[in-house]
Amino acid sequence: MSPQKGSPQMLKITLTRSPIGTPRSHRILLRGLGLRRIRHTVVRPDTAQVKGLIHKLSYMVSVEKAQ
Repeated sequence: MSPQKGSPQMLKITLTRSPIGTPRSHRILLRGLGLRRIRHTVVRPDTAQVKGLIHKLSYMVSVEKAQ
């Protein structure tokens, strides 16, 4: 099954660790993704920008493909 042209793949991003004690810049990045509290899940497109945020926050979030 190949992805349809024009519709990007989606990622399900879940905050798994508390941002307390993390650098302020990481907390700002979490807000940019729309994550507010532990176990909060958002769906975002699979773009280079989102992947960069996920890479920087990899110790705090879990990621899976959205259906």
